[in-house]
Amino acid sequence: MTQPHTLTAGIAVDNPATGAVIDHVEEASAADVAQAVARARRAQHGWARLSPRARARLFARARLWLLSHRQEVVDTIVAENGKAAEDAIVEVVYGVTAFAYWAKKAPRLLGNARVRTLSPLVLGRRMYTRRVPVGVVGIIGPWNNPLINSFGDAIPALAAGNAVVLKPSEYTPMTALLMEKMTRECGWPDGVFQVVTGAGETGRALVDTADFIMFTGSTKTGRAVAARAGERLVPCSLELGGKDALIVLADANIERAVNLAVHGALVNGGQMCTSVERVYVEAAVYDAFVNRLREQFAQVADVGAMTFPPQLSTVTEHVDDAARRGARVLHGGHAGAGPGRFFEPTLLVDVDHSMACMREETFGPTLPVMKVANAEEAVRLANDSPYGLQATIAGSDTGRARRLAEQLEVGCVTINDVQSNYMALGLPMGGWKESGLGVRHGAEGIRKYTKLQAVSVNRFPLSRDLHMLPFNPANYRFILNLVKAIHGRRPFFGKKGTR
Repeated sequence: MTQPHTLTAGIAVDNPATGAVIDHVEEASAADVAQAVARARRAQHGWARLSPRARARLFARARLWLLSHRQEVVDTIVAENGKAAEDAIVEVVYGVTAFAYWAKKAPRLLGNARVRTLSPLVLGRRMYTRRVPVGVVGIIGPWNNPLINSFGDAIPALAAGNAVVLKPSEYTPMTALLMEKMTRECGWPDGVFQVVTGAGETGRALVDTADFIMFTGSTKTGRAVAARAGERLVPCSLELGGKDALIVLADANIERAVNLAVHGALVNGGQMCTSVERVYVEAAVYDAFVNRLREQFAQVADVGAMTFPPQLSTVTEHVDDAARRGARVLHGGHAGAGPGRFFEPTLLVDVDHSMACMREETFGPTLPVMKVANAEEAVRLANDSPYGLQATIAGSDTGRARRLAEQLEVGCVTINDVQSNYMALGLPMGGWKESGLGVRHGAEGIRKYTKLQAVSVNRFPLSRDLHMLPFNPANYRFILNLVKAIHGRRPFFGKKGTR
């Protein structure tokens, strides 16, 4: 499906930091995708029959390959994505950790689960559920994290016994191709992991053929993926847009809160679905927070380039719109002048919800900060969004922060922390509202790649059960009396009806 890196035609892949074309990849047709899925389906049967220990050994080889080839992986990510090398190292750390985590946890998370019942009609049965791989998982990855959000989703899918066909973003396909090379060099079965490169038509072909779709990208495209998956009656999981809020409470450690804001907003050039894209600060500490934040912005040197060419225009439009509506630019505010796609780290104040920077996903190195009267106003404004992926609260009283977290309409809240939850593979990560469907990570992050089968075994079968045809009134009177004996007693709630 993939070609050696000597193509001189097809899709050009450029380095966002320099504008230079670094390679070309082919654009897989619908027929190419169908063939890849067919190969994956053949390979999946043998892969699923491997013991968890055998798959764990193959995962261990890949984990060691990533560590020994870490510089090659980092260089590839930096070249096609334009991010800082330190951000690329985080992707390698994620991959190594994910191989170890899912190899260890998959057998327990996917094991048979015993089921008990109180119904007298099924007394004596042994009942359990078992999880079966869905088959071929099609993954459509984004450009902002070529390893974490593309190949990273393949790891639990493979651990669950599925084969995977990955279509990376056409802007960052080289890391996925390197991962395909890794699986070959580690002796993985042929066809169990494949990469198909291409743009929208290639992705649509994968949605039309795979047994499960894992998509990370825009809400607009996610709706189309969900609609097509629904037509085919195949499951899908979607991680879509975000507009994550940071709430700074009056009792917050200001230095910690500032560092949360700077890192959350600027890491990977702000091109993260979990980037801090707006800040609400209680009035009592607003001036101190903004003054220190301005100092920190001035110290940030390298946040990487803008990977997706149209994103540079979006960031510019949001900053210009805010300025026209009365916001002040305390730092940055302009695109870079060189050949690469860069935008200055930009700090905005005097913002409100009439501005695009507070309501629409910016996905760039900007941070708008708004003063609020109290925490209740901050929560209300944070919830005033179609997105619900993640949020952060900074405050010394963690009990109060936890109570506020429970009022936020998001899939994950970090308190006095930012984005580190993504590296906690046991913790589910998924969005509410227009931020997606389903989760990655945690128990459901691997179980979603399985089908559930229920099994009921009658260990002591009689020739005929009491409830079977032809009906016998006496038998049903006995059944009713048995139900009354089991369930007919009044519950005990303690004195005066209290529990």
